[in-house]
Amino acid sequence: MIRSLDLLFLLVPSISAFTSITSSSGCRRGLSSLAQQQEQPQRSSTSLEATVAVFGASGLTAQECVYQALQDGHDVIGLTRNPSNVVIPQGSGGSQAGQPLINDKLKVIAGDVTKQSDVDKVFNSGSKIDGVIVALGGKTSDVGDTMLREGTANIVKAMKDSNVKRLAVVTSIGAGDSESQAPFFFKVLMWTAMKKIFVDKNAQEDVVRKSGLEYCIVRPGGLTVEPPTGVINVIKGEAGSIARADVAQFCLDAVLVPSAEFPYIGQAPCISSVGGTSWVKDRSAKARGGVEN
Repeated sequence: MIRSLDLLFLLVPSISAFTSITSSSGCRRGLSSLAQQQEQPQRSSTSLEATVAVFGASGLTAQECVYQALQDGHDVIGLTRNPSNVVIPQGSGGSQAGQPLINDKLKVIAGDVTKQSDVDKVFNSGSKIDGVIVALGGKTSDVGDTMLREGTANIVKAMKDSNVKRLAVVTSIGAGDSESQAPFFFKVLMWTAMKKIFVDKNAQEDVVRKSGLEYCIVRPGGLTVEPPTGVINVIKGEAGSIARADVAQFCLDAVLVPSAEFPYIGQAPCISSVGGTSWVKDRSAKARGGVEN
């Protein structure tokens, strides 16, 4: 079991990560604990290429979304205030981590999500967008107290105007009705130092719920920058840790797996690599013996 102090250091950096945030055959395969120790989970390419928009594209989790989508052959359009910070992520990037992320299928737009005109640039870029991932955040002293709700509202409006349906929004364990799933020491932070952030996160989730879109609110546990494990568990109890790379895969599944095959449309699952019920699709034979932890 992860010690409280260890999990604190995992969770606190995850708040700033919100600054920046596959088709049915493109989901990461779940691995048993033994397989995790022996090898990286294999990725399978999607049968159809898609175009994914990522808002907050320079954030640690969002970088994973961008990178993995590109690895799967998709086109990506990202919006961030700092395009030069869009780099190959530490978790999935291996020895190339930290290098500029340059790809013919990637278009990064400099902009502010609280400005509707900047958000609209993503949808007016010439490509039909198939799914949207929102991984916004930052210190309220830098981005303001209402950036999450205002930015997400602008994105929802642009999606409706462009007839884009699928949306994944990364918030946090403890947001909304998941407060009971946060460890006690993290609840204390939510009630004190992080109070303004969680007020905004809760308002952001409310915007998403009322959007009428095919949404999935993604609430990860303690975030790490470790390599992907391939284990993505939807949990009902207290949150454990999860690699940002695995969160990114879940987000891609949430916007690209056919809605009839993705069971969390219109829901707000808490995800972790510890405990719970595994979200796995098209698993390898090796993985079938260890889908629950």
